[in-house]
Amino acid sequence: MSLLERRIKPADSPRAIAIATILSVLAALIIGGLLFLPYGANPFSAYAALFNEAFLSWRGFGFTLVKAAPLILVGLGTVVAWRTGFGYLGFEGCLLIGAAASTIVALSAAEGGALAGIPSFVFLPLATLAALLAGGLWAGIIGLFKGRFGGNEVITSLMMNYVAILLVQYLVSGPLRASGGLPQTPRFEREYWLPLLLDGSRAHAGILISLLAAAIVWVVLMRSRLGFEMIVTGLNPKAAKFGGIEVGRRQMMAACLAGGLAALAGMVEVLGVHHRLMDGMSEGTGFIGIVAALLGKLHPLGVVIVSLLYAGMTVGADAMQRQAGLPGSIVFMIQSMILLFILTSDLFRYYRLRLPRRRTPLKETRHGA
Repeated sequence: MSLLERRIKPADSPRAIAIATILSVLAALIIGGLLFLPYGANPFSAYAALFNEAFLSWRGFGFTLVKAAPLILVGLGTVVAWRTGFGYLGFEGCLLIGAAASTIVALSAAEGGALAGIPSFVFLPLATLAALLAGGLWAGIIGLFKGRFGGNEVITSLMMNYVAILLVQYLVSGPLRASGGLPQTPRFEREYWLPLLLDGSRAHAGILISLLAAAIVWVVLMRSRLGFEMIVTGLNPKAAKFGGIEVGRRQMMAACLAGGLAALAGMVEVLGVHHRLMDGMSEGTGFIGIVAALLGKLHPLGVVIVSLLYAGMTVGADAMQRQAGLPGSIVFMIQSMILLFILTSDLFRYYRLRLPRRRTPLKETRHGA
């Protein structure tokens, strides 16, 4: 007898999705807590150390916001691309290209550069525009390749990541290299850094940029005709084309917008954290943002919540490691389990669990009769 029974109608209400997600996270945390026992650590104390450092400590919360900002932007790019049916995976490359574009603007604004002396309120829109254009063009190449020639965007976008990595390595080792032995550009002038938001922490204006981007993406996708056409294109391209929607144009638009959002993540990183372009600065943010989008159910609000949670767990991992004596790799295992549990929870939106009932003994049935 099957333990799963197909539901007549899938449980797609926001409440059902939220409950399934919360239960998945709790289950992953409970099972993850069992991994603490061989180390002699109390799971409650370990989790308390993790969340206290990430969300209740002023300094730790600042770091959480710093790490969440690029994840939100990459996650939003994933939402735009994937909900339009464009399976793009080149966000790591877009992030690096956006970082390189904003770096060129920042170095041009230094003494002796073409933009020397421009005020900071002019510099930031200029750097933002440069990053958006660079990322949009970079991802637009893949969109054009798919629309015109039917190329596989998954493979080509993954390959473009390596091209972007090599391009940045060339820039920081060649034409943009600072004096010294390290492959990195000169440090930007301080007036062109993103301003700090909270005294005593590293939180910068990048989190405001990412939240503003989330609001814009939500309005465009959920409350506009353009967003409706993009989502219908992703759900069923043939039906969308039959309904008069230009599928190729919408996917091309989604590619450029997604690339631009991921490129903004690169701008936030170089102007808010590193203050220069350097080799290996991404640390896989372009891929982790995709995970955040999946955990957030490809919804802008979900991406913001999951990115904050994911960033907080990364920041709190060090505190948990120090106070509970646990290896930092356990946090990555818990993050992986959360991803697996949430993906598995989708099964229960279409099926319900049917536990076997205890059969009534024949004698009891006769006596009862």
